[in-house]
Parts: sequence; structure tokens; C-alpha cells
Amino acid sequence: MTSSLIRGRPRHATGHIAVRVGHAVLGGVAGVVWLVLPVMTSVTQDPVPVAGGVTASAAQAADGASATDYVLPLVVVAAAGALGGYGYVRRIRRARSRTTPGVLSPAPPMQAPADAERQARAALVLADDCVRTSREALGYVEGAASAARALRVAETELSAAFAIWRRYEEGVPGDDAGRRQALVGVVGRCAEAGRQLDAEAPGFDAEWDAGDALAVAERRFRQLAGRTGGVAAALAGAGERYGAAAVASVVGHVEQAKDRLVFATSRLNQARQAADSGDGDGFRRDVRAAEGAVAQAGLLLGGVERLAEELRTAAGLVPAALTGAEAELAALRGTASPPRLAHADAVLAGVRGEVTGGSYDTVDALRRVVRAVEGTGGGRAGVIAAGAELVARSALGAADDFVGTHRAAVGAEARTLLAAAGRAAPADADRLARKARELAERDVRAHGNPFAGEAAHGSGVAGVVLGGVLLGEEADGGPVVAFGGPESRGRLG
Repeated sequence: MTSSLIRGRPRHATGHIAVRVGHAVLGGVAGVVWLVLPVMTSVTQDPVPVAGGVTASAAQAADGASATDYVLPLVVVAAAGALGGYGYVRRIRRARSRTTPGVLSPAPPMQAPADAERQARAALVLADDCVRTSREALGYVEGAASAARALRVAETELSAAFAIWRRYEEGVPGDDAGRRQALVGVVGRCAEAGRQLDAEAPGFDAEWDAGDALAVAERRFRQLAGRTGGVAAALAGAGERYGAAAVASVVGHVEQAKDRLVFATSRLNQARQAADSGDGDGFRRDVRAAEGAVAQAGLLLGGVERLAEELRTAAGLVPAALTGAEAELAALRGTASPPRLAHADAVLAGVRGEVTGGSYDTVDALRRVVRAVEGTGGGRAGVIAAGAELVARSALGAADDFVGTHRAAVGAEARTLLAAAGRAAPADADRLARKARELAERDVRAHGNPFAGEAAHGSGVAGVVLGGVLLGEEADGGPVVAFGGPESRGRLG
């Protein structure tokens, strides 16, 4: 069998080599013929005298012509040799530098699977951070159409990368070559997302400089500061009405939001001082840091308000969902699995007891009703379907807020599940989002926060470092994260 190294040379390349060798040989033969031809055609007879002295002159002319005949062929032979040598050297260099498969040049070392997986996870986390930060920053600039388009492209690339990684974790593809290619695809998609954002970072900066960024940040700061009291009251009221378990996912949100606002206050004051002293770089850095803190405070307060509204909406849906579920179960009797029907009946009875007993977690109750009916094969339309959408939306929002405000500690696994939840049907979306939130909380507990001691001094640095507003590379929190990809996100150092 032919060696793979030999078979690696394309057949047409061998044909080209033969043609070049033929040209060189032909040139050499032509040169030899040209050299020999004057000898073959020379005449040894004495010249015919025409006039006195003419014979000697003619002989001298013939000698000169004979010498000239030898010079030109020698030049041709030299040229042919030079061309042949050039072709040979060029062919050797091309063979050494060629990188296509199947050639004699050594292949680059293959990355170990564990290293490739670590690289893919790191790429997913970094790309997701860049997209989240850029989305928050874009909310402070009006008219940045090009940056908005770049963000949409980056979001699409990131979504594709998460989908590839999700399939990879599930064992698809199964062959080694396909799995290596999947990891390459994850890293490549993430790199493209970052490249899109990096390319638009200068344009975003120009749009930001053109506006009154400090005034916008201060206005949003005042709006959020004015909401904190009302949000805290809404949280307390929801806890009393629906129980502590119903609001457990947002306990501490108001305090964290206040912490972000304390940090924003400090940076806005510094920005004013930088503007007065003409420190343009300091001004940009402080205002951008305040923007990031205010944006995250908005997420935290908004999460509390959203949950309170979801609990109220679910309270109105639960009675109707119970009636609809009982009707569906009645229609399924005789066709569905008896054990599943018995389980569904028990779940519905338990929820009815909670409804009549007083305060209860309405979103969780609605979730249990939906799952009970879906377990029997029903629940695809009507109030059950509406309940499923509400439950999924609630879980997705809570998980996304948590990842966004703790992103410096959250790893790829939780982010991948969250991305999968965003693409899934309501029943699966609820399950995946809740699992993503669970994993994100685990990551935060394991990560800790080296700036936690700063919270006691009221600086707010701990929160913004954990939230990814600052990169946490220095004692004061390090560079500010701005709109952009990996190459430009920390430019405000």
C-alpha cells in the first residue's frame, strides 16, 4: 500500500514537475545543438582569392563570426541552467512551507482534549461577559446604530457557540474528530463575537463622547435612588402575602442595589472633579464605572418588582389552572397512565389545600399544576399553557439577573444552561433556568470575593467587582469594563 506521506502529494503536482524537467532538458538540448551546429557546417576548404589581400581579411572575419556563434549558445545554456535551478529551489521552498493536509511538512501538535475544553469554557465566559457589558453600556448611548448592529451579531455568534457546547456536553458528535471540530467551532464563534464588538468600540466611544454622559448617568442614578424605598416596601409586602419562600430568590437585592449606588455616588463625584480639572481619561473612567454600577442596581431592583408582579399574576391564574387541569385529567382517564393520573390528582389536591389555607408561593404552585398535567400528556393549550409561559419567564428572568450581577464568579456550565433555557419550550425552559440559577449560586459560593472586606467600609467595590463592572486586577478594583470585545473591554484602566 502506498505510504500516506507519498500519497499526500497531489498528482497534478507531479505533472508540473515533469513539465518543468522537460523544459529544462529541451533548453539544454537546444543549447548543445546550437554549439555543435557551427562545427558541423564549417568548411575546411581554402577560400577563393578574389583580389590581393582579400583572402586574409575574409579569413579573419570568418574567425570573428565563429567566436560570436559560440557566445550566444553559451548564454542560452546558462539561462536554461539558471531557470532550472530557480524552479528546483522554489519547489523545495514550497514543499517546506506548505501547510495543507497530506504533505511532507510536520503537522502542528494536537491540543489535548482537556486543554481544548478549558479553552472553550473560558471563551464562552469571556464572550458572554463582553456581550452583557456591551448591552448595558449601549443603554446609555442613543443613536449608536452601528454598535447596536455589532451587538446583535455578537449575540447571534454567542448563541451558536453555546448551542455547539451544549451538544458537545451531551455527547454530540460522538467521534473524536467531530468533537475536536466542535471545540474549534465554540472558540471560533466566541472569537467572532468579540471581534465584532472590538471593531465597534472606537465608534461607540465617539458616540459616547458626543453626548452628555455625566448628565445621563446622574439622572438614572437619581431615579433608581428614588425607587429603592418603594421596592423595599414591595418586597416586604410580597413576603407577607405569599410567604418567605415566594420571595427567597430576591432577598438581599435591595441591599445589593444600594451597595452599587454607593459606589456610583463616589464615582460620579470623582467624575465631576475630573471634568473640572480637565482630566479627560479620569472623567471617562469614572463615568463609565458609575454607569455599570447603576445598570446593575437597576437589574437588582427590577428583579424584585418583576417577581412581585409575577406572584400577583400567578395568584389569579392558579384557581383557573386547577379547574382546567382537573378537566384535562378527566378527559385523559382511560388513556393515560393510571400512576401518573394518581400523582397528578395528589398534586392538584395539595395545591387546592394551599389556596384555601392562606398565603402560599403562587408561582411555585402554578409550576406544580403545570408539571402535573404535562406529566400525563396534556397541558398544551389554554390556561395551563399560559401558566407554563409565566413560570418559565419567571425562572429565566431570575437566573439571568443573577448571572448578570455576579458574572465575575459564574462559570460556563450555568451560562450554557441559561442559554439553552432561552431556546427551549416553556416546560424545559423552567427546568433549565432553575438549574442554571442553582449552578450560578454554587459558583459564587466557591469563588468568594477578595474585595469583600471593602463592603464594611461602604465603598461598594466588592459588589461591582463581583458584578464584573471592574476587572478586579488592582487594589481599587482595577480597570473599568466598557463596550467592546476581549481586546478593548478593559481599555479604561
